[in-house]
Amino acid sequence: MSPSRVSDHAESAAPPSKTPGTVPSTPTSLTSSNSSKYFGMNTSMIESKFLTHPEELGVVAVGFSGGQCKPGVDAAPSALIESGLLTQLREELGYKLHGDDTVHLYTDLVPKEDPPHRNMKNPRAVSAVTKRIAEQVYSHAKEGRLVLTLGGDHSIAIGTIGGTAKAIRERLGREMAVIWVDAHTDINSPETSGSGNIHGMPVSFLTGLSSEDDESIFGWLRPDNMISVKKLVYIGLRDVDAPEKRILRQHGIKAFSMFDIDRHGIGRVMEMALGHIGSDTPIHLSFDVDALDPMWAPSTGTPVRGGLTLREGDYICECVHETGSLVAVDLVEVNPSLAPANDIGAHETVRAGCSLVRCALGESLL
Repeated sequence: MSPSRVSDHAESAAPPSKTPGTVPSTPTSLTSSNSSKYFGMNTSMIESKFLTHPEELGVVAVGFSGGQCKPGVDAAPSALIESGLLTQLREELGYKLHGDDTVHLYTDLVPKEDPPHRNMKNPRAVSAVTKRIAEQVYSHAKEGRLVLTLGGDHSIAIGTIGGTAKAIRERLGREMAVIWVDAHTDINSPETSGSGNIHGMPVSFLTGLSSEDDESIFGWLRPDNMISVKKLVYIGLRDVDAPEKRILRQHGIKAFSMFDIDRHGIGRVMEMALGHIGSDTPIHLSFDVDALDPMWAPSTGTPVRGGLTLREGDYICECVHETGSLVAVDLVEVNPSLAPANDIGAHETVRAGCSLVRCALGESLL
């Protein structure tokens, strides 16, 4: 999310009616006889290059909205799970799930007082939560399993990517690439941000373009949590702040806007994106649902017209899965509370998010 948009300061919708928390058990839980027969039988036909346990999926459900100012995005993991996403991954795609029984709220990490620092809003809360997320993601990634994180706002990528990058360096002795699918670059520094919302800054901290010595405000990030700007690719951009454009040019960051997709088509764009990364590099896919046009995903905090179709979004996920290099997936910024009462927008956005995840995990490439 670009943090300088005035929509970030708009009056938020009513909070969601369901509070995220422990996921209730269902007849399709891990203990059911229907699902147990699929354990160890991942249905994907693509051989993983970098996972030692490709049939296993580590799930981190993040109910956190502190990186921006609109309530409701913390309810997204529960909405996605209640829609049947994890059941589908378990019973239809054959993944053995780990850590899927809880939506993490992180209320114990939010300080009573959290004044702005260097223009950042809620800096200590976001830092503490992303540090915990990094530990949770790392605990799965170090075991050689794919990690799926359901957010939450995009500030959580500081933790998800930080945790995956550390595990990949330890397991494989190499750095990983990040494909960031978003309407926005999220690479503002605290000083260039117009709003101070940290969901517009995660890439800046992950690449080391921004840093902080204070351990309680992202000072916990170490070189092994970082990624290189040379292994970063953006897809779907169409709302980029002027300072962010300068950063992209200055560092030669590979970025494909909607103009590029219109000119070349999504197929050619994916060929160029993956060609830039190379075939010998693990990939972390971080997908902001606002990369999709609001026609397909209206219930998100900063929608921008003229985005990807759902089919184009699915194709991006399918292409990344097809490489065999995928090691982690984030799905963020679904906000069920932003749809009016009795509107189908929230339902359609959740459905779109589920489709993206399933495609990233191999559903369409059987």
